[in-house]
Amino acid sequence: MSEDRKPLTIAGLGDLHVTEVASHPCRDLLREIAARADVLALCGDLTNLGTTREAEILAEELITCSIPVIAVLGNHDFESGQPQEVARIVRQAGVLLLEGQVHEIDGVGFAGTKGFAGGFENRLLSPFGEPVIKQFVTEAVNEAARLENNLRALRTERIVVVLHYAPVAGTVEGEPKEIFPFLGNSRLAETIDRFPVAAVLHGHAHQGAHLAKTPRGIPVYNCAHSVKKPDGRAYALIEV
Repeated sequence: MSEDRKPLTIAGLGDLHVTEVASHPCRDLLREIAARADVLALCGDLTNLGTTREAEILAEELITCSIPVIAVLGNHDFESGQPQEVARIVRQAGVLLLEGQVHEIDGVGFAGTKGFAGGFENRLLSPFGEPVIKQFVTEAVNEAARLENNLRALRTERIVVVLHYAPVAGTVEGEPKEIFPFLGNSRLAETIDRFPVAAVLHGHAHQGAHLAKTPRGIPVYNCAHSVKKPDGRAYALIEV
């Protein structure tokens, strides 16, 4: 990193799961984050059931946030079959969505995608057998390809990746072993390790571990709201 470039402090927060009955569900939290960070990265599951009303409630909160907000969608944001509408509503609140786009803030490039399931390392699901299995794996492969395309579009010295699903098994430790394959897949890590990424932020694994690394040593932070962070807060603070 060039000596004349100051570090950027990023607050990573995942799995807000805003509901239709929520009243100012995260305004105080957003105010606190804005006082401590330069950028907020939302790691998916912005809403609980992916309804327009949930998205509108969240947008009303986010429009008050005084720092830039980067985000990806999560699986819950797809539940009602209208992720495009959820995306449209939060974009109107000024959120910079990493869905087929990249963004640069103060010399730091941000790339990301939702990601998908499939398992990790030598337990990674392969596209063999029934068509439905092949379709499942194809979705994971396509998400990794989308991330690669986004990373190739960046020309910054510092890069942060934002995901919903985990790219490594280390940050899902603490969850039941039986659901590990549904919490992420290592194809994402294989893609990330081909680029000069400074940090990876994700959510989804509510009972997982806060910190792990990709095979190449890139730090991966589980920013799910309920995951225990070193300072006891609901969000992670990362400096790049």
